Amino acid sequence: MKTITIGLAALLLSTAASFAADAWKKADVGGTKIFTDAKGMTLYTYDKDEKGKSNCYDKCAANWPPLKAEAGAKTSEGWTIVDRTDGTKMWAYDGKPLYTFIKDKKAGDVSGDGVAGVWHTAKAD
Repeated sequence: MKTITIGLAALLLSTAASFAADAWKKADVGGTKIFTDAKGMTLYTYDKDEKGKSNCYDKCAANWPPLKAEAGAKTSEGWTIVDRTDGTKMWAYDGKPLYTFIKDKKAGDVSGDGVAGVWHTAKAD
């Protein structure tokens, strides 16, 4: 019985950790390591955000969709969940909320980098 309990606990812990890891991954684009969503789409940070707080809503969020955190998602080293004022939750890395860009059409596109001088690819150093 003790062996089954320990095995079940290990399975639950690895499953919980995978919830976070399934939301993003690392990629190498042009020699730079960046974060992408699970589909390989580039993630971006927004200079007008505050640590742990998104300031991108309405038209901004339509063009820069937040990286949504699913119910029950678990944080991991460097990764946190931000509560949005619209009641949804999104992922942040190092306190910086993360977004995709509507004009990126395929994995590896980085057309949002530098837009209006305030959008930047999320570097995975």
